[in-house]
Amino acid sequence: MEQNKNLNDEMEQEEVTVTLTLDDGSELECVVLTIFDAGEREYIALLPMEGEEAEEGEVYLYRYSEDEDGNPSLENIEDDEEYEIVADAFDELLDDQEYDELVGEEED
Repeated sequence: MEQNKNLNDEMEQEEVTVTLTLDDGSELECVVLTIFDAGEREYIALLPMEGEEAEEGEVYLYRYSEDEDGNPSLENIEDDEEYEIVADAFDELLDDQEYDELVGEEED
């Protein structure tokens, strides 16, 4: 858990990217938006940097974990119910962030 906090801190300071290998063997470079909790697991939100997905603002959500050496691992979310929980949690996170930004602007 502490490791993820460090990764989130690092992401706030600089843009962290990962390269996904898609089912068709092609690669897609993505910016790590955040790592967040939903239910009893951790998930990662990725935003493609180029291509059609980037233009549409499509965000990829994956299960996130780290091994004992701190190496990250991403897993597909296969279950529709789990995906809905994760997507709702991510939407709520975005809403909270937008609210914080709006409140921050009003205080200036």
